Amino acid sequence: MGRNANEKSKLRREQRRQEISLLRTIPYSDHQRWWSAETIAVVTGGNRGIGFEHSRQLATHGLTVILTSRDSNVGAEAAKVLQEGGLNVAFHQLDVLDPLSIKQFADWLQQNYGGLDILINNAGINFNLGANNSLEHAREVVATNYFGTKSMIEAMIPLMKASNVGARIVNVSSRLGRLNGRRNRVGDLTLRQQLSDLNSLSVELIDGAVSTFVQQVEEGTWEAGGWPQMFTDYSVSKLAVNAYTRLMARGLSDRPDGQKIYINCYCPGWVKTAMTGYAGNIPAEEGADTGVWLALLPDQAITGKFFAERREISF
Repeated sequence: MGRNANEKSKLRREQRRQEISLLRTIPYSDHQRWWSAETIAVVTGGNRGIGFEHSRQLATHGLTVILTSRDSNVGAEAAKVLQEGGLNVAFHQLDVLDPLSIKQFADWLQQNYGGLDILINNAGINFNLGANNSLEHAREVVATNYFGTKSMIEAMIPLMKASNVGARIVNVSSRLGRLNGRRNRVGDLTLRQQLSDLNSLSVELIDGAVSTFVQQVEEGTWEAGGWPQMFTDYSVSKLAVNAYTRLMARGLSDRPDGQKIYINCYCPGWVKTAMTGYAGNIPAEEGADTGVWLALLPDQAITGKFFAERREISF
């Protein structure tokens, strides 16, 4: 019975993938296109994998894309590849772990483009492959995936342009960070309830949770803390991204019309990229699709949600 259910689930996923592949071939109609070549999209970690695909697909839709990368050489080369394809892509170095790098990027963006309309927080790291669950790099993973994303949002919000359709923030996350998933969820019921309750959710709570996790890893007590058992450090970092997305959506919802900012997160799936050791089961093009779709949603005030394969899923 379990095997049949698993096969049916795989069949449904494959059917959904085929539906999305078909949707990607259908161009946006004129009345849906709220963007133009003047629309500025910033993609962090855009030099390879999903980030490169975010950059390529957004530029293919006619936007101006700012591809960023920690490594100047590889980032400039990635942008050049897209430029040679006739796409409007610029490059700027950006290290989301470095406050000075973020400030220099923000100043450059303001001076040269007057701000941005779309931010895709794609930059992230993972040191676990296969069944490996090493936590040797837990501090670095949390710092990059969560605190780096948070720092970029804080720095970019003041630069997001006013518009009738609203600016967009898309955070690349993972189902591994779901609070209430059947597998890999947080075992600490009190913490799970606090992170689930939007009324009790706060930056201090999220920061405190991940700081406690890192401390317990360094003390060797993390297993007793009830943290996820699979790809633990990566999962905790994405759990924090998901919670922060919900929290920011609540805070941004009070902005007046014309200054709205919509923020959502999504899981790209197990993508065949360097981060998975190229062991994923879907191509980067498909992994980037939902992120681009969220960034370009026409006239839909969707915010504070979690998506996969263009469908909302639970946190």
